[in-house]
Amino acid sequence: MLSMYPACFFKEENAFSVIFPDLNWLSTCGDSFESVMEKAVECLAGYLYTCRLDGDMIPSPSQLQDIDPAGVARELELEVEEMFVNMVSVDVDVYAKEHFEKSVKKTLTIPAWLNKAALEQNINFSQVLQDALKAKLHLG
Repeated sequence: MLSMYPACFFKEENAFSVIFPDLNWLSTCGDSFESVMEKAVECLAGYLYTCRLDGDMIPSPSQLQDIDPAGVARELELEVEEMFVNMVSVDVDVYAKEHFEKSVKKTLTIPAWLNKAALEQNINFSQVLQDALKAKLHLG
């Protein structure tokens, strides 16, 4: 499902900043408009994904016309060359599968006798490693 939030874009000396007023002033920056737009999508996806995982309330997006970038700049005491509001959209589920939940292949070495014993028990090596790493890192 597509999520869309208005964001204030600010052009500064050699950079762009983007701020999502609806999302606790969530912000990011980049050295070009293309860069900051990519980072805005990543930032929005990460915020919404984390809210879902933590069970936090996700605020409803404001209407584009209700966001005043000059007011945001004043409130944050920003001195900027240019400013505008644009919608940033992301399909959080699709983005998460590609960037947050993507599996990576790891190669490891174990003693042959341990490998044989695990194979005889139909042990899922990947699951065991994931469970052990979560336990070691105190991640539940």
